[in-house]
Amino acid sequence: MGEMTSEAGHLSAGIDLSQFYQVFFEEAGENLDRMEQQLLGIDIEAADDEELNSIFRCAHSVKGGAATFGFSDVAELTHQMETLLDKLRRHELAPTPQMVDVLLQSGDALRAQLARHQGTSTERVDTTELLFHIRAMAAGEAPPALAPVVAAAPAPAEAPPPATAPATLTPNGTPVARQLELRVGPLDKPALADNLVELFAEIVDLGTIEPLDGGQPSDGMRRFKVTTTSSDNDLLDLFTFHVAREQVQLLPLGPGYGFHAGAPGAPKEPNPPVVDPGYGFFDDAPGAPKASAAPAGADATEAATATATAGKPATARPAARGDRPPAASLEAASLRVSVEKVDQLINLVGELVITQAMLAQTSKGLDASLHQQLAAGLADLDRNTRDLQESVMSIRMIPMSVVFNRFPRMLRDLAAKLGKKVDFVTHGEATELDKGLVEKITDPLTHLVRNSCDHGIELPAERVAHGKPEHGTITLSASHQGGSIVIEVRDDGRGLSREKLLKKARERGIDAPDSLSDAEVWNLIFAPGFSTAEVVTDVSGRGVGMDVVKKNITSLGGTVEIDSAEGLGMRVSVRLPLTLAIMDGMSVGVGDEVYILPLSSVVESFQVRPGMVRSIAGDARVVQVREDYMPVVDLEQVFRVPRSGSGEDAAEPGGIMVVAEADGSRVVLQVDQLLGQQQVVVKNLEANYRKVDDVSGATILGDGRVALILDVVSLVRRGRR
Repeated sequence: MGEMTSEAGHLSAGIDLSQFYQVFFEEAGENLDRMEQQLLGIDIEAADDEELNSIFRCAHSVKGGAATFGFSDVAELTHQMETLLDKLRRHELAPTPQMVDVLLQSGDALRAQLARHQGTSTERVDTTELLFHIRAMAAGEAPPALAPVVAAAPAPAEAPPPATAPATLTPNGTPVARQLELRVGPLDKPALADNLVELFAEIVDLGTIEPLDGGQPSDGMRRFKVTTTSSDNDLLDLFTFHVAREQVQLLPLGPGYGFHAGAPGAPKEPNPPVVDPGYGFFDDAPGAPKASAAPAGADATEAATATATAGKPATARPAARGDRPPAASLEAASLRVSVEKVDQLINLVGELVITQAMLAQTSKGLDASLHQQLAAGLADLDRNTRDLQESVMSIRMIPMSVVFNRFPRMLRDLAAKLGKKVDFVTHGEATELDKGLVEKITDPLTHLVRNSCDHGIELPAERVAHGKPEHGTITLSASHQGGSIVIEVRDDGRGLSREKLLKKARERGIDAPDSLSDAEVWNLIFAPGFSTAEVVTDVSGRGVGMDVVKKNITSLGGTVEIDSAEGLGMRVSVRLPLTLAIMDGMSVGVGDEVYILPLSSVVESFQVRPGMVRSIAGDARVVQVREDYMPVVDLEQVFRVPRSGSGEDAAEPGGIMVVAEADGSRVVLQVDQLLGQQQVVVKNLEANYRKVDDVSGATILGDGRVALILDVVSLVRRGRR
């Protein structure tokens, strides 16, 4: 370490290394992500030499950069990791589950240390015990189980207590109410904090909440007094559905001055700890400031504090090596421009598409033989506009592997905590979604995967007794189906019990007759406060989550469907609409109005012949399409649009039917004419006007008129009522 210090001091004395900090932090984050993925996928009994070498290279790269920039705490920890990994790759030691646990926790600690040096965190962690365990393992000893890394000297004004504190229990097992201070912010829209108050009103068992700031935010900060029996984990899991986790702090209830750190007039806190200014130098390096007495270390990440599994065998296994996706993360993406600039570019391309459509419509009235060059130029403009639109839209698209890659580690720790053995399999990692959609769907998926592990997968002994393998399987898949994105979470666990759900529903006063269909019974778990857990734990049991999952997915215009078989497993399907700003559509005419159908939902169209349409059950009508009968939805009646001719002429020749598909079902839409296929720019109708039934958005046509984009899912449901 002395040589590295001298080298770093020499370099820093002659070169300003701060200009390279950001590149180092990005590369270090990528190396740590890659190392975690490889550690989770390693075969303990037959470790591959190339995998061990790759893990070693990741640690070595981080150490080399940290030594160059003078981050001594990072260099020291990675140096000890290198020693252990070097002996593993040289086969001087055999890998064990305990070693994997320690290396994973070391990666968590390194992320925290790098976050502090980067300035995104001010907390420190004590890595003394972690270093002791690594040295002992490298020497061939078997140290006791390693406790999770916890913050050693947090900044008093900003750092919350560990978020894993469970609820306190009385001797008879009843949770004891406790009082906390909840700080939320800083928020661009402080009114978002009111959603947390509404959640306490909806979930009676959660406790009570009251403002400490009189309902008036200070610099975007809100403060509340919370009285609850729930653990910090339960509260944070609930709150982060509405507010980002980094904007939520749970603190012991203080004297209530009403200030947050740094606010004008806030009282001074006694004996504030000395914070390392983070100049990036080793101790005693030329030009370096005097070192403080504060111990080296960094913030413990959420994953580190949640990992209490060292000393236990790895119980959550990823998919087979051939199926394992490459490591990917938002931080590792090559996009280096702000999202606002990308959105502005997408809007400009949308306006360009509208202008191109206007020019194309105007040119229809010209004689092509007299204006050949103009026609050729407009054709080139059409082609180039489409290519430009596809390129710009792809900028915001992110593969689902970004979301999927966070679950193997979470499942490994959760399965070890619950004493279960779980295999994790993913499909469709390359399926791309819009960045905004990925960010909003991550939290609901996390809750669904945790539910599958906690409620679905049985204990190994129970699985063996029922003739199942010890290892349960949780499968996460993503795919495009028609005009929707479908994400499924499946497990081969115990499934849902119809009798148990009905009993729980009646206990909570929910009307649940035996005549309910299976699908209606499964949907009972979305009721607020509903839980099938027998015992309340810090993982589940308070009925907090599934109702919020459905609420968040519904807010995205999506749906949630459950399919279950008792003793065989359960599947939760999340179906979301495509939220692209530009799409291909089919224009249809009804009277003098023009509507747009998403082209991905259109199956076929045909002209109506006499005898094809039949009336059933009063006003309902069906049409025979080859061997099938499909319900007919008359857009004239849905939108009250007068058409030429009377209603009795609807089934006469000249009427046009369009077969549309959504949610695996089909209906036939009755229209007057097909106007053609074109690209349309999707405008949010709800944000600019209000929510309109059976309409998902609006667009501007080439002649300047506004046309409504039809919600095919809603129309299919209307037709099947």
